[in-house]
Amino acid sequence: MDRRDFAKISATAFAGLSLAPTLGFSTGPAAEHAPLYKISLAQWSLHRHLFDGDLDNLDFAQTARKEFDIGAVEYVNQFFMDKATDQAYLKKMKKRAADAGVTNVLIMCDGEGALGDADPEKRAQAVKNHHKWVDAAKFLGCHSIRVNARSSGSWEEQKERAAEGLRQLTEYAAPKDISVIVENHGGLSSNGEWLAEVMETVNHEHCGTLPDFGNFTIREGETYDRYKGVRQLMPYAKGVSAKTHEFDDSGNEVHTDYEKIMSIVLDADYHGYVGIEYEGDQLGEYEGIRATKKLLTQTRKQLQAKYG
Repeated sequence: MDRRDFAKISATAFAGLSLAPTLGFSTGPAAEHAPLYKISLAQWSLHRHLFDGDLDNLDFAQTARKEFDIGAVEYVNQFFMDKATDQAYLKKMKKRAADAGVTNVLIMCDGEGALGDADPEKRAQAVKNHHKWVDAAKFLGCHSIRVNARSSGSWEEQKERAAEGLRQLTEYAAPKDISVIVENHGGLSSNGEWLAEVMETVNHEHCGTLPDFGNFTIREGETYDRYKGVRQLMPYAKGVSAKTHEFDDSGNEVHTDYEKIMSIVLDADYHGYVGIEYEGDQLGEYEGIRATKKLLTQTRKQLQAKYG
C-alpha cells in the first residue's frame, strides 16, 4: 500500500469517527450531510487595511463575522509577528474569535527563514523559528500552520532540502496535532509536480499542501498550469486558497474558471475550508471579499447536483 492509498483509507476511517471536521478538513462520508465545502476568510484579503492601521489584528475575526458573515478565519503571522509567544495577546485573539462564533483555521507563516535553505544550520534555524507558530496555532485552536518551501539548487537538491526541513518541523508539530501545510508560493513550489514530489518525500500524514488557485508563477515569464497544479496538489491538501483578482460583469473570476477548479477540488474528495483570498485592485478589499464569497457560494450551488 503506497502513501496515497493509505491516506485515503485513513481519511475515510477518520471521517467515520466524525473527527475530521474538528481538524478543519473532511473527506468522504463525513461530508454527506454537510455543504460541499466550507468558506473561510484569509486575513491577507484585508492586508491593506491592516498595514494602514484601519483594522487591528484583534478585530479581524469579528470583522469576518460582522461584515461578511463568515465563521472561519485564516491568520497571517505578519499582522502579529511579535506576539507568537505573548499568551495574553493570543488569549485575546482566541476570545474575540469565540465571542464572534468564529473558528480559527490556520496561521500563514512568512519571514521565518527558508525551510529548504542550502545551509544546514540556517535550515535548522528556520525550522526552530517556526516552532513558536506551531505552539500559537495549537493555543488558538487551529489545525495547521501554512509554510513555504523556499530553497535553492537543482530540482533534486531543492526537493531533498525542502523535504528535510518540512519533515523536521512536522515531527515537532505532529504530537501537538498540528499539521504543516505548504502553499505553492513562487519558485519551484509553484510547480505542482515538484511540490507533489516533496510531499511524497516527506511522507507524513501531518504534512500536506494548501493549493492556491493563483500562485503558479515560478519566475517572471514562467507559469505553471493552475488546473494541472491544483490537481497534482489536491491529494495532499488540508486546505484550499481561493485566490481572486478580477471579476467580469457576471461575477466570474477573469483568470480562473471556478466551476472547473472547484470540480478538481471536489474530485479529490475534499470538503473542508476554502479560504477567500482577494488580492485585486479592481474592487476595494471589502467588495472583493464579498464578490469572492458570492462566487464560491454560487459555484457550490451549481456543483451540488453533481457532487451532492
